[in-house]
Amino acid sequence: MVSNSRGNHVLVWEQPGLEDQRPKVYKGGLGTRHWVTFMLFLGMANAYVMRTNMSVAIVAMVNHTALPVSHEAMDTECGDVSPNSTKEVLQQDGEFVWSSPLQGYILSSFFYGYVITQIPFGILSKRYGARLFLGVGMLINSVFGLLVPVAAKAGYPWLILVRFIQGLGEGPIVPCSHAMLAKWIPPNERSRMGAAVYAGAQFGTVISMPLSGLLSAYGFAGGWPSIFYVFGLIGTVWCIAFLLFVSEDPEQCPRIKEAEKKYILNSLWGAAGSSSPPIPWKKILMSMPFWAIMLAHMGQNYGYETLMTELPTFMRQVLHFSIKDNGFVSALPYLCMWLFSMFISVVADWMLSSGRFNHTQVRKIINSIGEYGPAIGLFIAANTGCNPSATVAILAVGVGLNGGIYSGFKVNHLDISPRFAGILMAFTNCLANLTGLLAPIIAGYIIDGNPSQAQWRIVFYIAGGVYIFCATFYNLFSSGRRQDWDNPAEDDANAKKAAEKKARKSERKNASYENTAETAQ
Repeated sequence: MVSNSRGNHVLVWEQPGLEDQRPKVYKGGLGTRHWVTFMLFLGMANAYVMRTNMSVAIVAMVNHTALPVSHEAMDTECGDVSPNSTKEVLQQDGEFVWSSPLQGYILSSFFYGYVITQIPFGILSKRYGARLFLGVGMLINSVFGLLVPVAAKAGYPWLILVRFIQGLGEGPIVPCSHAMLAKWIPPNERSRMGAAVYAGAQFGTVISMPLSGLLSAYGFAGGWPSIFYVFGLIGTVWCIAFLLFVSEDPEQCPRIKEAEKKYILNSLWGAAGSSSPPIPWKKILMSMPFWAIMLAHMGQNYGYETLMTELPTFMRQVLHFSIKDNGFVSALPYLCMWLFSMFISVVADWMLSSGRFNHTQVRKIINSIGEYGPAIGLFIAANTGCNPSATVAILAVGVGLNGGIYSGFKVNHLDISPRFAGILMAFTNCLANLTGLLAPIIAGYIIDGNPSQAQWRIVFYIAGGVYIFCATFYNLFSSGRRQDWDNPAEDDANAKKAAEKKARKSERKNASYENTAETAQ
């Protein structure tokens, strides 16, 4: 086992000069690390359920016919709505008279809270551990989810506040999951396990959208409120189970087998524990591979949030799907994304283990599929005209290819800096979500009062263009190699330099004090 002087562990085969030393494959079958991965998968699914259920529920919550622009609320370019469909639409009208821009602010309020907690939790998880922050944060998210119906009836400012607090609670999910992956998952399993965890986002979306549609139409407590009661309760149960049955790392886990524990620790070199060296902020900010991940993440979130929050509205206004069918149709692209992400993760790990491709090549190839694919899909879908089947099919394929990002930039943090992966993810996820929260607001203003195909085409073109620009930047500047500023072999030398610098600073301060005292005398 390779370790630094502090007893921390990091990737053996990611050491400078030792990239070809692959860890041995563990022959023990399913183990504790798979249980941790499964629980993180469920946590990610729960997080995205909480994030997406409002986008379906709001269609049933709003009284569309009471809006001042009700005559424009439905696009008629693809034919007038039939009497039966009109009757069904009227029956679906809710009690809240919220304009399209206000709906955009309600949908985005969650993300304002979400982005605020990204960096603090990334730093705190490095210092104190990730498990507790993740579990308690998601518990807050789930409990406040139960309060959404009450808040909505009290007034939209209260609803925005509750969704904002939900976002605060969900903040730890990505940086803390990343930090736990760095501690639990050996590098030769990282594409598969990482993709499995983050595929929970698509699984949650696939479950949330159709089930939310059914609950809106047939649920208890008036329909749409049951969405938040059901998912809030499920989320609370997961949080309790996670806090009880998941440990921070293999060394603190009482249930892990010794053979699996040794396998994990022997695969790592200086893992990101609380005793890791100080964060090299300046070097990180000067690192182009870090900024490549940042741009790729920002582009992904803008395009993804455009579709996730606005697709149900597009399905209703332009393609005239009912609220019940809307959830199923809107979920189809994310089902494709979930399935493709699992498939492509196996391909990515095979490419690495074959020896024909290095980490940099694999990340760029797979990420190109993941971001150019949906961009092309959005461009084509924007021009399919009055063909609902073709539009849905193209979006399903395009968004499905988006699953490549989980074996692309999404795990690239772990490649370039395993010890600081959680913090890197916190920063990229924070700025990415700041970008993403603009998506529903921009779309809301574009389609406000005029949800025509031409206006929706602008929404899709913007999202596709952002995808292409950011994916190209990633291809130019990304890397799959561990960066020099995260080299455990240099920890002692860096610590010595830091101590010497501190001593010199102290000496200068003391000398200045003595000179001041002498002058005063």
